[in-house]
Amino acid sequence: MTTSWTVVRVLRDRTAGLYLAGVVVSAFGTSSLWLASGVWVKDLTGSDGLAALCPLALWAPTLAGPALGTLADRTRRRPLLVGLDLGLAGLLLVLLAVGSPGRVWLLFAVLFLYGAADAVHDAAESALVAAAVGPDLLADFNGLRMTVTEGMKLVAPLTGAALYTAAGGRAVACLDAVTFVVAAGLCALLRVREEPPVRSGDGWRRRTAEGVRHLWGQPELRTLVRAGGTTMLLTSLGSATVYAVVGRLGHSPAYTGVLYAAQGAGSVVAGLLAGPALRRFGEHRCAAAGIALTGAAAIARAVPSDATALASGAAAGLGLPCVLVAVLTAVQRRTPGPLLGRVTATAGTLVLAPNVLGLALGAGLVELAGPGLLLPLYGVALLLTAIAPAQRAASASRTAARSPSDANPA
Repeated sequence: MTTSWTVVRVLRDRTAGLYLAGVVVSAFGTSSLWLASGVWVKDLTGSDGLAALCPLALWAPTLAGPALGTLADRTRRRPLLVGLDLGLAGLLLVLLAVGSPGRVWLLFAVLFLYGAADAVHDAAESALVAAAVGPDLLADFNGLRMTVTEGMKLVAPLTGAALYTAAGGRAVACLDAVTFVVAAGLCALLRVREEPPVRSGDGWRRRTAEGVRHLWGQPELRTLVRAGGTTMLLTSLGSATVYAVVGRLGHSPAYTGVLYAAQGAGSVVAGLLAGPALRRFGEHRCAAAGIALTGAAAIARAVPSDATALASGAAAGLGLPCVLVAVLTAVQRRTPGPLLGRVTATAGTLVLAPNVLGLALGAGLVELAGPGLLLPLYGVALLLTAIAPAQRAASASRTAARSPSDANPA
């Protein structure tokens, strides 16, 4: 099946098309603010360290994903999404008060709350998509969602930087607020029939633990989540070597933008291919192939060559999204609707939180050893990580291939 047919399949479905439009709008605003926030802090304080804390403020709430995801299962998801979008639009207006170094704390507070609301938003959106989008479209939708998100990362930061240069950080905050209002309007147009969640009377801790137990009690999901988390840890370790790689190539640090652009281009293509690939090969095979490709890219990046560095960046961009889309689609397909918010958020924490550890640890390791040594080690570890989902896929194929007569001999 061609990628163009994949796009047509999704856009032809009204619900999926509206969802995708909302993702495009909100991803544009988020990516614009992501870059501008660090530049804003740097301009106000002159501190590289404080500027580097901006992404951490956004990522930190991911660690509380299982508890935050419980919110998505306590109410109907569409009104929750509309409320979160409008609430974030209002929250961003607080940034209009940031105009001096003494008020930088407001920016960090907003970024932290932004990240917490985003964790709930992702959990609720995943649950609502699984209910509203047909099972045959789910993999295609998740792949295209990845495509537009990564595509916005190529376009929106430049737009945000240009707007920041022309009008300052307040203008970027207003732009992001407007995108959330538009996203809320698109979400309100969705025709989704939701039953009110059943009130079990269980406490917050028990409801959160229920989601964790379901995720860890499913061998198929457990294998994918473990492999996904390990992959994100190893790739974040590798990403900490990017400036050392650029230095070996003899370029200025600005050349990292070229490598990230190559990776982003690969991610756009991966999102288009993910839906057809998942339908044909299944989640475990796609995840194993994506991990192996990412590992091969890490090994190749150790070669001091511009062409190899660009090719390895594109390969990593092609491989990593396959892992993330496979994990999300498997969670949506194998989790009952009432639990889906909690389980999605828990899987998100286990897969994405290792980024924080990897970035911190990788920054220290690259000071002790160069990319010529570290990247091949990370690549080999990734290739080993691909074994578990590949074995799970092979085991499932053998089980499916057994005929009834094999199981019940005459």
